[in-house]
Amino acid sequence: MSVGIWGIGSYVPENRVTNDDLAQRMDTSDEWIKSRTGIEARHLADDSEATSDLAYMAALRALENAQIDAQEIDLILVATVTPDQPFPTVANALQHRLGATKAASMDVSAACAGFMYAVITGSQFVQTEVYKHVLVIGVEKLSKIIDWEDRTTAVLFGDGAGAVVLGPVAEGRGILSFELGSDGSGGKYLSQQGAHLQMNGREVFKFAVRQMGESAVNVLKKAGLTKEDVDFLIPHQANIRIMEAARERLQLPEEKMSKTIHMYGNTSAASIPLSLDYELQQGKVKDGDLLVMVGFGGGLTWGAIALRWGK
Repeated sequence: MSVGIWGIGSYVPENRVTNDDLAQRMDTSDEWIKSRTGIEARHLADDSEATSDLAYMAALRALENAQIDAQEIDLILVATVTPDQPFPTVANALQHRLGATKAASMDVSAACAGFMYAVITGSQFVQTEVYKHVLVIGVEKLSKIIDWEDRTTAVLFGDGAGAVVLGPVAEGRGILSFELGSDGSGGKYLSQQGAHLQMNGREVFKFAVRQMGESAVNVLKKAGLTKEDVDFLIPHQANIRIMEAARERLQLPEEKMSKTIHMYGNTSAASIPLSLDYELQQGKVKDGDLLVMVGFGGGLTWGAIALRWGK
């Protein structure tokens, strides 16, 4: 059974915060942030908007795009490290709120690689014909775990959600290959200690530059494809320099890589579905295109997918 994406939707909070806005509350500047990260703005949720609210909006749009009813969903997977509370899960809350009365549900925690982990987990249920439709949401409200006194991390992150509906697709379409991995010895480089996120930027950068490129090449090999077959690269939007390293590893021209980091910042588990939805709306992703999606995150974790777009 081939498994692909039936529908997609995304959502970001209305509150858009520019680099200049941040410069008014901490010692930084638009030029400093932009030159080092590629970020120009990010969207931040206020106290009235929970992680589950962001996920709900993206899920509604994905269901509408897939043209299926919530009662047709068999499983809901939510990738997040910023749930409303430890339990019940965000996925559990969504199951009730969407009216997905026959769906099982659980959260998946793999930081910025979470969406990759959740999509691959969900795809296994469809591939084995246990379930037909799986709703996967990557969502974060990182603003609630950011130390706003630490300019090295506070400028990087944003809030948002992206959702996809997985289902059976024609042979040769959908997920062609994948790679998931983890290295717990690097957990100290990116973690939440107490109330706040902490990161060793230098170590995470070195890991990400190596792993993003390697994973992208590996999934192409597994699918029996080459760099020349790639139509579009959708990398985790963490840092423009890391993204460019992955693009250069695949020898792709600039126009074949998704770049939304300037609009949203690093939205962790939400970044890849946010980017995919944006590129579809811009007409950059077309039926039959070969996409490579690749992410990395705290854990340390990573994941990549080679996917032929379309049903």
